[in-house]
Amino acid sequence: MSSFSLDGQRLAYTVHGEGPRLTILLHGLLFSQYMHESLAQSLAERGHRVVTLDLLGHGESDRPTDKWRYSMPAFGAQIVALLDHLGEPEAVVMGTSLGANAALEAVARAPERFRGMVIEMPVLDHALLGAALAFTPLMLALTAGEPAMRLLARAARLIPRRTLPWQADILLDWIRQDPEPSAAVLQGLFFGRTAPPREERRKLETPALVIGHQYDLIHPFSDAGMLVSELPNARLLEASSLLELRVAPRRLTGEIAGFAEQCWRPRAARSRARAS
Repeated sequence: MSSFSLDGQRLAYTVHGEGPRLTILLHGLLFSQYMHESLAQSLAERGHRVVTLDLLGHGESDRPTDKWRYSMPAFGAQIVALLDHLGEPEAVVMGTSLGANAALEAVARAPERFRGMVIEMPVLDHALLGAALAFTPLMLALTAGEPAMRLLARAARLIPRRTLPWQADILLDWIRQDPEPSAAVLQGLFFGRTAPPREERRKLETPALVIGHQYDLIHPFSDAGMLVSELPNARLLEASSLLELRVAPRRLTGEIAGFAEQCWRPRAARSRARAS
């Protein structure tokens, strides 16, 4: 695992594979880059160089308790800063949930730096009620119940990494972390903007693959559909469930890899493909 510094804070990342075609993978809220390790390895086997990043407050990156450090625009800036650190002019970016919104922020901030974006489970207008119902109790538990949550985190850290199936291990990442920084992340995001506003999203011409699924209050399929209708060069891919990419990933991994490969074609060839 490597790292770089931004505004005095350390951000951790891991490189998988080699080659000129760079893809950046971003995790969900309070998860870590380990969430996408299996996908990163699969893409690397297909010839992609993949970087998984821990956003500030997550995983092995620094976890300050200052609420003002956490916002979607700040996460977008961290992604662009990663490109600067790597000395890379362009990349394809993929994010899940929190990472999906952070990817939108990065592309809105520096559209010329991104060949394409894969947006899995965006959290937009239709998700606000579900997100409030899910994360308000969690925020209260992390603050008012901090002593108990701290004991639970210590107990969870006694379970070594990679001794459980990785799907269970990534869920334990939620519990392993110190509750105070996690609460700061939630509070910082709670009072900030969720994603670039609609008028900004409509201007994002970067090719996009938007992945959504049914029956999820936090990631409603209607948000994925709305985003596709807003982005000029987007297509919608329906997953069978929240778990498909985690437990039966072959179909979606193939779609993601194929999309990334198309993004790295010469721009004239991509334009002809869209026209046809």
